[in-house]
Amino acid sequence: MEDVTYTKGIYTATPGVQQLDDGRFQGVVHLSRDDATEAETTAYEVKGTSATVSEALEEAKALAHQILGELEL
Repeated sequence: MEDVTYTKGIYTATPGVQQLDDGRFQGVVHLSRDDATEAETTAYEVKGTSATVSEALEEAKALAHQILGELEL
């Protein structure tokens, strides 16, 4: 699966999926700053879990859009 990224100004959000111990999936978003002198990434997790990878990825994409939408440049 190809990485999907969204950008806003100096920020890049990369949605992804992690599998939980119970076999369910959770969306996760890694937010990074393009101007950081060191690798600086913050991870955000979707609050709920999903039964499939595709559902979790869609939730992560929605969270990425929400995070970027709330950023003030």
